[in-house]
Amino acid sequence: MGNRNNDKILKRYFEGVYSLRDYLTIKRWFKDDKLFSNVKDKIVEDWEETSSDVILDETQVNRMYATAAGKILQDEFHQKSFVFRYRQLVYRIAAALVIGVFIGIAANSLMQKDPQPVYYTAFSPKGSVSEMQLPDGTTIMLNSDSRIKYSINGEDGNREVFLEGEAWFDVAKQDGKPFIVQTPYYVVNVLGTKFNVKAYSDDDEVVTTLEEGSIKIGSTKKLNLKEEVQLKPGEQLSYTKSSKELTLKKVNTEWYTSWKENKLILVNMSLKDFVIILERKYGVDIELKDEQILGLHVDCTIKNESIFEILNLLKRTLPLDYEVIGQKIVVKSN
Repeated sequence: MGNRNNDKILKRYFEGVYSLRDYLTIKRWFKDDKLFSNVKDKIVEDWEETSSDVILDETQVNRMYATAAGKILQDEFHQKSFVFRYRQLVYRIAAALVIGVFIGIAANSLMQKDPQPVYYTAFSPKGSVSEMQLPDGTTIMLNSDSRIKYSINGEDGNREVFLEGEAWFDVAKQDGKPFIVQTPYYVVNVLGTKFNVKAYSDDDEVVTTLEEGSIKIGSTKKLNLKEEVQLKPGEQLSYTKSSKELTLKKVNTEWYTSWKENKLILVNMSLKDFVIILERKYGVDIELKDEQILGLHVDCTIKNESIFEILNLLKRTLPLDYEVIGQKIVVKSN
């Protein structure tokens, strides 16, 4: 791992000009955790070899570690379009750190008086659910058609995620380092817990459901709260955009988080909202043809059924029919 050829491979990787052979070589290195121990000590060692006149403090070392982790995390996320499992790579990211090539990439931002947070993005396309683990140990499940921008050293050193869509979080607790989820309408503040946030831009509601721990909902420019709203396990906070109403209630959390197990539990859901869920889950376009069917409601559990199995079930239980026209499914009254 220490020869010049390996140094060149890693340099090409971080400059974005690596070949498929380079990538596969790095992946092979990742399979041996023994190669990547004492990561942070190696960062300092490589830095001192190239920039001995400047001494890194712990914050800068952590920032370099986080930047490298995020870089590899982002690449790996996009390599696997359906499910990304980062857990096995947490300590393997040292492949990016065991030589000084990364230092040259990070040095400019590190040595600024007020270094800017480094953010990375991840996306789960329609028809898929994706899993990722941040370098701090936090697990995030992204639902279909969802995206996040994140940093483990965001504003004021906080761990910060900007969400559009739906995500389930299992946040690793770090004393003195809050985890913040930003939605357009409110902010979720947490130290360590399990919760779900649904914040699709085209939905009328922004919904946060707490499974374990404790979270606080804070204001944004679009929603000014008189005070933070603290949730207890089993509680759900909903903000309705059209009416500007905030609702806090007790719920069965499984109904709102089962999607991460590839299961949907739908109780008394309007057909209009049900169609939106089907479009996201299966990556299809559905048109509701007749106004009289908009008032229909659905109760069902979806596991591994195909879109046509679901539609045929609807035909048997509700007064409606469907047909496929081009690339669109048209649902109409029967």
